[in-house]
Amino acid sequence: MFSETPIYNSLVDEQGDVPAHVRGVAQELGQQLERVMPPGYRPVAAVPRQDNQHHRPHA
Repeated sequence: MFSETPIYNSLVDEQGDVPAHVRGVAQELGQQLERVMPPGYRPVAAVPRQDNQHHRPHA
């Protein structure tokens, strides 16, 4: 991804390849979800808040 940038290379040397690690964890979680969720399952979208419920005025 950023193989020709010395700053990125030094960060990878110091901290590990964090983006690659995150991608791996995300893929693993996706596979686990596929095993436990029924086929075609779609999560319910968040219900929008109505105006009279805990409305914060703009500052």
